[in-house]
Amino acid sequence: MIELRDVYAAWRRVRPHLHETPVVTSSRLDAETGKRLFFKAEPFQKTGSFKARGALNKALLLESPRGLVAASSGNHAQGVAYAAGVLGVPAVIVMPEDAVAVKKEAVRAYGAELVTRGVTVENRDRIARRIAEERGYAFVHPFDDEAVMAGQGTLGLELMFQVRELEAVLVPVGGGGLIAGVATAVKALDEGVRVIGVEPAAAPDAAMSFAKGERICLQKAPRTIADGVRTLCLGERTFEVIRRRVDAILTVSEEAIREAQARFVTRTKVFAEPTGALPLAAVLEHGEALPRRLGLVVSGGNGVPPRV
Repeated sequence: MIELRDVYAAWRRVRPHLHETPVVTSSRLDAETGKRLFFKAEPFQKTGSFKARGALNKALLLESPRGLVAASSGNHAQGVAYAAGVLGVPAVIVMPEDAVAVKKEAVRAYGAELVTRGVTVENRDRIARRIAEERGYAFVHPFDDEAVMAGQGTLGLELMFQVRELEAVLVPVGGGGLIAGVATAVKALDEGVRVIGVEPAAAPDAAMSFAKGERICLQKAPRTIADGVRTLCLGERTFEVIRRRVDAILTVSEEAIREAQARFVTRTKVFAEPTGALPLAAVLEHGEALPRRLGLVVSGGNGVPPRV
C-alpha cells in the first residue's frame, strides 16, 4: 500500500513537467453554502485534469517503454498521451464510442492514436490490454496501480500546504485512484482531516463497497453526466487504501451535479466538468452533515460547458 514517501517521490518526479494548480475561493459560494470552501482547481493542470499526475508518474518509472496504451473515457487518455509526449514514445488510447467528443479531439491533439470502434466501458480495458500485448507497449491503468495512485496523491500534498486548518477534503470517486492518493497524503500530514468521497447516486459502487466492506461491481456502465466516474468497480488496490484511510463516501443526484457545475462556473468563472463538480454537489445536498472549512477537489475541466 502506498505511503506518504511514495507521494513525495512522485511529486519530485513529475514536478518539472506539471503545474502546481491554484486554490480558488468564492465569497459568494461561501455565503450561499454557509461554508468556507477551498477549490483545488485541476482544470488548470496540464491536459485539463488531475490525470496527468498519475499517468506521468507511472510513465517516468517505466524502463525504456516502446509506447504507452490506455483505456479511458477521456481524462486519463489525455494524461497518458501527454506522458508519452514527455517520454517521446507513441501512445494508443482506447476510448468508448460514446465518449465526449471534445475529449476525443484532445487526445488526437496530443498526438495519440485513438481506437473507438466497437469500444464500450465494459470492454475497453480488455481491448487496450490486447493492443499492448500485440505491440509490446506498456499498459497504464487509470487507477489500480500504486505509481498512478502516488501521482494523484501529489494533488493532496499540494492542497495541504496551500490551505491550513482544513476540516475535510471532498474528492470525486470513480475507480478510486484519486481519492486513494489524496487520502494517503492528507491523513499522513493531518489525521484529523476527514477525507470524503463523492460519486453520483446513479453510479454507487464505491458507496456500496465502502458500506459493505468489500468491493461491489456494477453490472453495466452507469448512466450519469459525470462521465469521468463511469467505472464499474473500485480497483483492488485502491479499495484497500479507501477502506483504511477514507472516512465516508456520499452520493449525489444528477440534478445536484448540474446545479453545482453551473454555480461553480458562474461564481468562480472557472469551468468544471460534471465529475469535477461532484464535491460542490455534495455540499449542496449534504451541507448540514459537513464541517465548515472544506477542501474541494475540482478534478478536471474537460467537456462541454453547461448552459447558465
